[in-house]
Amino acid sequence: MQKCVFAILVSLWLCPQPALSDEKSDGKGEGAREESFDVVVYGGTSGGAIAAVQVRRMGKSVVLIEPGRHIGGLTSGGLGATDIGNKAAIGGLSREFYRQIARHYAENDAWRWETPPLNPPLTKGGQGGVRRQQSGEDTMWTFEPRVAEAIYRRMLAEAKVPVVFGERLDLERGVRKDGGRIAAIVMESGRTFRGRVFIDATYEGDLLALGGARFTVGREDNATYGETLNGVQVKNAVHHQFVKPVDPYVKPGDPESGLLPGIEPGPPEPDGTGDHRVQAYCFRMCTTDVKENQADWVKP
Repeated sequence: MQKCVFAILVSLWLCPQPALSDEKSDGKGEGAREESFDVVVYGGTSGGAIAAVQVRRMGKSVVLIEPGRHIGGLTSGGLGATDIGNKAAIGGLSREFYRQIARHYAENDAWRWETPPLNPPLTKGGQGGVRRQQSGEDTMWTFEPRVAEAIYRRMLAEAKVPVVFGERLDLERGVRKDGGRIAAIVMESGRTFRGRVFIDATYEGDLLALGGARFTVGREDNATYGETLNGVQVKNAVHHQFVKPVDPYVKPGDPESGLLPGIEPGPPEPDGTGDHRVQAYCFRMCTTDVKENQADWVKP
């Protein structure tokens, strides 16, 4: 559902597994259950939810495991303005999701704090001036995160996908293998899930890593794969730059006070150079000037 597909296959088909069982697992939890499915999806992101729905539509058994309490990842976590290039390229269950968004906002009851427009406005997006909404389309690309999560939950319920919340992969012994293939994964509670196929649909990729898949942290040098648009890209960094001056020092205006955490003292390496840095975590928040719809700013 985002620019990247996070549903990553980390195991292949295995021999048939036993049916759901209440047998005691050897995990940390006393009497922890061991359950079996055709496909085990770890991570309730957009990719995870859509993957689970598709598995059920193909007639296979599946479970969706989400370590937290929400479904939808970035889409329900604040990224309510979809990054889109060519909208015509978005199809399948993804387009079905955006059609449901449009149907939701076609109802007057969805507009609690403002009057619904007679025609969706033409608005510019962040990718080359793409228009997010256009009159006559049956899809909608800008939405409230809570609406996105409600739609995902409805899609999962309609597909009869069992969703397990609050279970996190045990990073010490969370993967059991049969030869080179994943046979089962174990949660911190000891609850165990067996499967023929495992999908890591998280953003962190812990299951991917524990399963033995190769991975890269950071960005590769141009020379690694003979590419030109990876690594450091200062020359192409023309969008989304600071428009207001931001002081980098602990004590504003005083270089002797030192730099704030995470700020490098010198310029980046030449364009095309690889590194091991990852994108900083950030908050995406919906704000409003409607008093009745405001919540207090609280310290995280």
